[in-house]
Amino acid sequence: MRISTGMLNDVLAYATTRVQPPSDKGRRLKIYYMTQPSTKPPTFVTFVNRADLFHFSYRRYIENQIRATFGLEGTPVRFIVRERGGNDK
Repeated sequence: MRISTGMLNDVLAYATTRVQPPSDKGRRLKIYYMTQPSTKPPTFVTFVNRADLFHFSYRRYIENQIRATFGLEGTPVRFIVRERGGNDK
């Protein structure tokens, strides 16, 4: 199943408004966008400001939101977290 970037980002926006991304020492995780490069298995790449702030429990929360929205229960899902370069002050 192919999920468009726009639909993924709508789910991501909804999920991040319900539960705020984690922060550490005054730095908050910013999730810029998510895309799906592969379908077998469904693989999602998330672009963030700092990968070390993307805690496994928040990743699992986002994964569960995607599973529930798109009916991916019981399907193995891969998540790749990438840092986006540049200044983000």
